[in-house]
Amino acid sequence: MRALRPRDVFAWLNRLIGEERSVVDAPTAAPAPLQPVDLTDDALVAEVLDIAVRSGEVLLASGTSAIDTTAQVQFVASTYGLARCDVDVTYNSIRISAYRGPTMPPATSMRIVHYRSLDFTRLAAVDALTRRLRTEAVSPSEAHDALTTINDAPHPYNRWTATFAWASMAASASVLLGGGVLVAIVSFLTTMVIDRVNRMLNGIGLPFFYQHVVGGLIAAAPASLLYTFREQLGISIRPSLVIAAGVIVLLSGLSLVGSVQDAITGAPITAVARFFEVLMMTGGIIAGVALSLRMAAALGSTLPLTTAPETPAFAQASIRVVAGAFTSLFFAVACYAERRALTAAGLGGAAGILVYSLSQTIDIGTVVGSAIAATVVGFVGGLMARRALTPPQVIAVAGITPLLPGLSLYRGLYSLLNNQLLLGLSALLSAFGIGVALAAGVTLGEWGARTLRRPRILGRTGSLRRPTLRPRRPGGQERTA
Repeated sequence: MRALRPRDVFAWLNRLIGEERSVVDAPTAAPAPLQPVDLTDDALVAEVLDIAVRSGEVLLASGTSAIDTTAQVQFVASTYGLARCDVDVTYNSIRISAYRGPTMPPATSMRIVHYRSLDFTRLAAVDALTRRLRTEAVSPSEAHDALTTINDAPHPYNRWTATFAWASMAASASVLLGGGVLVAIVSFLTTMVIDRVNRMLNGIGLPFFYQHVVGGLIAAAPASLLYTFREQLGISIRPSLVIAAGVIVLLSGLSLVGSVQDAITGAPITAVARFFEVLMMTGGIIAGVALSLRMAAALGSTLPLTTAPETPAFAQASIRVVAGAFTSLFFAVACYAERRALTAAGLGGAAGILVYSLSQTIDIGTVVGSAIAATVVGFVGGLMARRALTPPQVIAVAGITPLLPGLSLYRGLYSLLNNQLLLGLSALLSAFGIGVALAAGVTLGEWGARTLRRPRILGRTGSLRRPTLRPRRPGGQERTA
């Protein structure tokens, strides 16, 4: 029997992941323009630049890194013949300047991103439009109309479906942390209240920081109340799991992955802005939980101290894998992901928890284990994204959601409130390390998915070579190689 060689494995993976590509394959060069525009037509060039920056706006608003957003904007512009473009992407703005020759002034366009929204359906629609631009002669007016339709289209699910998904995600996360039926029910109802209240506050224009404060306050209040009256009600409940599940839901909407990706891939200004936003929103969650715990203590309710979770047994690990899959799946539904992406998101969450559980059996630490699990999620998610024809960010962000350090964050906060300074700082630093490890691992995994196999469309354009001239034959003509 012939020995299995590495190139055989790569050939099998190439057949498995298919020929389509998504945003995971960040375009470094566009193919020959199918329908190049007239560079002397100012109106037409302006329309092309507007298409490019509007497509980048959707990516940037959804948490995509600045480097990938830049590559997307450059690719769309070069598809119409504007090959020499300078693109500047910052935290909330996109600027593009197209060179049109030495005798004409450059054309410039700018777009300000006024919103942040994890709308994965809109992200996938822009990704599909980009694929059309690669393969079809789409006119600028048609592409402009398509972008307008994408931005104006309603969500595929109504808001109550999203609320139910957020609540179900919290219930799954509580089971993932080791909670029972009662903890799951309380987490479900608490998160439903958080989502509806925050939607109302968002409707009246309250800043997101205060919305996270309110979310943290609501997340801790029911757990404290039930624990205080546990004997009268005849129940047994672990309030830390309810609070941690609510914190995971609140953390899942933050752009932690995008901020670390920007820092790693060379966009420090955007990275600092995004990371500061993450810190502020996390601080709002901590402030809300702390306020709720202080109010409970003033009323004579003292919650029990939490300890570090133990390594689960095999039966518990299998339940955790299933709970992790549902946590990721419900997160994808809450973010309006396409139906064909839901299975991939669930598999990503299951893979992340499985790898993390296996890493804990060899005692390598939570930070390293989280990094390894996130790398697997980013790599496998990038490959599955090609097959599902969906942006890999959908699978990557959903896949690491079950690994978010909600329990470590709560444990550190509660220890600080009870004058256990060393234990509290250690837990908070551990939560910070886990968050960075998750984002860095996803970035490395996506890089591996990109470099595993180059798409054929780039292979063809990159393999074109200019003819080289050879010396003339005596009395003859030049020969070309």
